[in-house]
Amino acid sequence: MVRGGRCPPYGGGLTAGGASGSIVGLNHFNKYNKFNLLSKFEDFPMLKIVRFWRFALFTAFALLVAGPSSGAENGATAGNEAAALPYRIQPGDVLFISVWNEEQLQREVLVRPDGGLSYPLVGDLAVAGKSVPELTEELKKRLSKYIPDPVVTVEARQLNGNKVYVIGKVNRPGEFAVTRYVDVTQALAMGGGMTPYAAVNKIKILRRKADGSLEAIPFRYGDIEKGEDLEQNIVLQAGDVVVVP
Repeated sequence: MVRGGRCPPYGGGLTAGGASGSIVGLNHFNKYNKFNLLSKFEDFPMLKIVRFWRFALFTAFALLVAGPSSGAENGATAGNEAAALPYRIQPGDVLFISVWNEEQLQREVLVRPDGGLSYPLVGDLAVAGKSVPELTEELKKRLSKYIPDPVVTVEARQLNGNKVYVIGKVNRPGEFAVTRYVDVTQALAMGGGMTPYAAVNKIKILRRKADGSLEAIPFRYGDIEKGEDLEQNIVLQAGDVVVVP
């Protein structure tokens, strides 16, 4: 029997003279065993996994609250600028030209390799490099000599001339016809990605200028992987060649 209403440190039942002391002992017992259980549970791999994912979610939430990085903002800006550029007609494109209330002037035309096309009442017209609105205005101007206030519509039916090329140490080199704006990294993806032996920081984009000369634009893929110098991931133009040495 316990004297003075005291109980053993970690156990014991209630006694006639020491109910309060026994309750304190039980609380101490519970805290002690709870500490032991947590200590053992911390060794479990599942707890470590839970803690890892809790940290990952916290980090992701913090980044979300902080907002996009400057690199992401630069990428979005470049994408918006590309979307604002008008498409330029290329040799090989198929256009459909119609004039309201003039059935004989509705026809599908092919842009020749020299960049020109032929159209009734207009004759030969150089169209390569022009946007669709520019060509529409040019046709209106020339047709107005024969038709008062002509209503001209130009549709781009097939963009066969809008092609980019990826050659060198990529998995699927070749010619790619594109119907949207494509940057360098997207073109590399279309080529199946680079081989293990590619010199990823010595990539060149070959571009033909209006005067016929060739320009070599450097591209360092290693910087893009790090989120650096994103401005070099330019939007390709029709006829550009991506060379991966």
